[in-house]
Amino acid sequence: MYIQLNGQIIYYEKTGEGSPVILVHGNGETHKIFDALIPSLSKRHTVYALDSRGHGLSAAVNEFHYADMADDVVSFIHGLDLVKPAFYGFSDGGIVGLIAAFRHPSLFSSLAVSGANLTPFGWRFLPWLSTKLRYIKKKNPLIRLMLKEPHITKSDLSKITIPVLVLAGSKDIIKKSETKRIASWLPNAILKILPGETHSSYVVHSPKLFPLLDDFFSNHCE
Repeated sequence: MYIQLNGQIIYYEKTGEGSPVILVHGNGETHKIFDALIPSLSKRHTVYALDSRGHGLSAAVNEFHYADMADDVVSFIHGLDLVKPAFYGFSDGGIVGLIAAFRHPSLFSSLAVSGANLTPFGWRFLPWLSTKLRYIKKKNPLIRLMLKEPHITKSDLSKITIPVLVLAGSKDIIKKSETKRIASWLPNAILKILPGETHSSYVVHSPKLFPLLDDFFSNHCE
């Protein structure tokens, strides 16, 4: 399905019944990364899986900013008259969720993020260097986004008082100290570092997220 938001055409898929849950993918991906999660999650929740602006079937853009993507999520919620949905975001999607949540503290019932970072310096060095070299070669605006943004502060996160589940793999491309910092700066956070998992191994085309999100959302959805 399509919806027009902020002058953008955003594609999304709606599945299931129950309390609303919004899913947002990472950089250069689409809602299809959640294909192993949605069938189980939609048995208890109405799942809205979005393609972020400039991704998948959503309209193309010339440049990318996390704040714009966060505004799209806010407009999506208001456009569909959703009442305090839960939100899960992977990587860039997690950044988007954090920004939307601190700008609109009463927007979500609960928030889950995995592999998110507060600044571009939250990456481990070798993955950051590889990304930098890819940008030099390709000049892809999506890669530039990851090198220039976000810039989320302790003051920003202090505004998010809803329950937040903070996830990362023990082998994540995001520094463990960065993930711990996110959790420590949130007033009401649960931190889980998943042993043996990489940045995406438990998320992309994986059912491993379901028990984590199902337990968290079931206890905190309104």
